[in-house]
Amino acid sequence: MDQQIIIRVADSGDVHYAATITDEMESSAKARGTGIAKRSPEYVAQKMTEGKAVIATTADGTWVGFCYIEAWGHDQYVANSGLIVAPAFRKSGVAKQIKKRIFDLSREKYPTSKIFGLTTGLAVMKINSELGYEPVTYSELTDDDQFWAGCKACVNYDTLMSKDRKNCFCTAMLYDPADHYEPEETAADFKQNSNLYERFMNVKKSRLLKLLKKKDPQVKAKSKLLLSLLFNM
Repeated sequence: MDQQIIIRVADSGDVHYAATITDEMESSAKARGTGIAKRSPEYVAQKMTEGKAVIATTADGTWVGFCYIEAWGHDQYVANSGLIVAPAFRKSGVAKQIKKRIFDLSREKYPTSKIFGLTTGLAVMKINSELGYEPVTYSELTDDDQFWAGCKACVNYDTLMSKDRKNCFCTAMLYDPADHYEPEETAADFKQNSNLYERFMNVKKSRLLKLLKKKDPQVKAKSKLLLSLLFNM
């Protein structure tokens, strides 16, 4: 992209972008065959007004990307949620810049909170590792029921619940401000083991699909389609 992209903390002056952002979140999730915690334009606008969101625009005001902060477990945990980039600006590096800014904003507002995320993509894992996140088990994430309720919109929610929220298709990643490696170390680890992480994610998906097929005969007929969706997230 030749256009200048401005990445900044959102404010009340950005609420007119809210509907565009939530529409793109929904269409993007449908295109990937996955679900996300559905958010209304009003909810996104509230995050903007509270200064708990990062927005990217061009100099002429065209919307480019967005991400917001959610706090869980009495602010012990923070998630950087709803990362979305407008189709015309994807693969330009702007997602990485937004992730960096929302991460820094989270550290400013919640300096002692653990920052976590769930992802099915190696690209997001790479970005997270460059910020200091480490892959962890689900047991190290928040136990706040409201957070997990947000997964109900995902096509894989039944799998999550069948595993008592201890495992699913997503990989959990965490940054603990009290106990963490330096970003250079986590980035180097990801670079060295990226192929291993990819194989691990694929094996996990395969095993969970086999478990689903055993429990529900209807899944067997749909498994090829689901597997195709999962491997193209």
